This record gives sequence, structure tokens and C-alpha cells, in this order.
Amino acid sequence: MVNKIIFFTIWVVFIGYGFLLAPPDNPETMDLIINLSKGSWDGINPYVISLFNLMGILPMIYACLLLIDGRGQKLMVTPFMVGSFFLGAFSLLPYFALRESNTTFTGEKTIFIKIVESKLTAIALIIGTTILVVSAIKDGNVHDFIYQWQNSKFIHVMSLDFCLLCLLFPVLIKDDLARRNINNLILRAIAFIPLFGTLIYMILRPSLSTDETPNNSEVLAS
Repeated sequence: MVNKIIFFTIWVVFIGYGFLLAPPDNPETMDLIINLSKGSWDGINPYVISLFNLMGILPMIYACLLLIDGRGQKLMVTPFMVGSFFLGAFSLLPYFALRESNTTFTGEKTIFIKIVESKLTAIALIIGTTILVVSAIKDGNVHDFIYQWQNSKFIHVMSLDFCLLCLLFPVLIKDDLARRNINNLILRAIAFIPLFGTLIYMILRPSLSTDETPNNSEVLAS
């Protein structure tokens, strides 16, 4: 119950802040969103470009955890997961508030679970994330980004959404570790590092076992 109250409170506060306290929007916002979506990036700060694209990668990372976590939940995870591609944490926070701890996996792996379990999926996501982060650091104008963060509701709220999504990974990671019987302290520590730690964990984590026999997590635990 405490967790439900906490997540619902964060959700309400985030919505209230976004609408009432964030910087005002400006007429150029819609043009910026259209240009970012079309890939017309001339004249746009690489920090903004990378942030916008990372907000597309983060829901993919979450999908790699949500599709598995949702197997044992009473509520359907799909609407929250799909919504995260458009609304980020605004869509996921209600799921975190309503979900129950789920440390087991039963039944057969669907094609979608096999895809999100794949090491190739995790590798592709960490490569894409690294390229975007390095591009922003290498070519971006940090002073211009700070100015835009202070004066644009879109960039301001998107930045906070990004930070919140990175910090919320442990909510799902904790149960995923238990689901795979992972006791290795190094891997557990890596898993809780925001963003890149989560991606590294997804590459190193053992596959889910679909029966009661030990899986290869014993190798990592030794």
C-alpha cells in the first residue's frame, strides 16, 4: 500500500508540475517536435536531438522488463507500455502504483518475450544509447540547452521525464533479479546503475527458466 501511495503521489505531482510550474510553452514547440520527428535536425542543439531520441529508446528498454513482469499481473501491461512511447513516465507511474511484486515466471515464452530476452536486443539498445549520449556530449551546446530547459516547457518536462524514467528502473529490476535467482553481488550492483547499468544487466542476465529446474543463473551466482 505504501508503494502505491508513493507512486500515485509522484504521478500527481509530476502532472501538476508539468502543467502549472514548468516554464511556459512557446510557438516554436510544434515545429521543433515535427522537425525532430522527421529528422530535420539542422540548427537543433544535439543535446535536444539526443534527448528526444533517447525518449524513444527508454520505452524499448522498459519493454524488455515490462513484458516479463506483466505476465503475472492482474492488470494488462500493454496499454501502459505502449503509452510510455508517447507519454513516458506519465504512462508508467500508474502501472508501478497498481502492479504487485512478481518474482516468478510461469508458462511458455512468447515470441515477444524471446525478443526482449535476446542479448542482441540488449546490445542494439546499448549501442544506440551510447551513440546518442556521445553525440550530445561531443557536439552539443550545454549553455544553449540550459537556456532552452529554463524557457521551454517541452524540453523542460522531457528532461525531467528522462531523469525519472532512468531512476525508476530498479522498481522492475528488483523483481527481475529474484525471478532469475541472481545472487551475484557485482551483477546486482550493476543492475541498479541508472540507464547504462540496466543495459549491461540486460546483456549479462541469464535467460528465464520456464520450469522448476535450476537455470544458468547458478553460474553467475558462483
